[in-house]
Amino acid sequence: MANERKSLSKKTRFEVFKRDGFACMYCGAHPPSVLLHIDHIRPVADGGKNDIDNLITACEPCNLGKGARLLGVVPQSLEEKSKLAAERESQIIGYQEILEAKRERIDRELWVVAEEIEPGSPEKGMNRDWTNSIRMFIEKLGFHECFSAAQKARAKRPYGGRQTFLYFCGICWGKVREIE
Repeated sequence: MANERKSLSKKTRFEVFKRDGFACMYCGAHPPSVLLHIDHIRPVADGGKNDIDNLITACEPCNLGKGARLLGVVPQSLEEKSKLAAERESQIIGYQEILEAKRERIDRELWVVAEEIEPGSPEKGMNRDWTNSIRMFIEKLGFHECFSAAQKARAKRPYGGRQTFLYFCGICWGKVREIE
């Protein structure tokens, strides 16, 4: 047998509205932009009573959207969604800062390795394909392995340039294959 819904007195409605600051407890909306309702926290259909502790202020859209469901299954309020969005944004910004710091570190390390392969390259510049390769090797092997490979290549091909760079790449690819 379904519970009978008993109407609320104007006094009880006013007390609930006053307690809740005349604002929807789900989304924060308030008059005159919305019409306020009194909602049962535990629905009448589930045995909820008209006790003031079971009543909450809700705007018409939230109350009608909630229906006879318990609060645990009610969609998030705009305030909660806003807080979650702000937290996500904060995490994204933090993550981007970490990635930017990593990129800057790798760029600094790249030019140290480039200087070992081809002296003066940080000032003169270097072929973009070469810098991209050095960057990729630093990401895969780490700076110290790459710098060591650059030193070995320079010792074997002391004049720098293309031959030194190719020798460096050969050493690095050998190390990558060992890892994989």
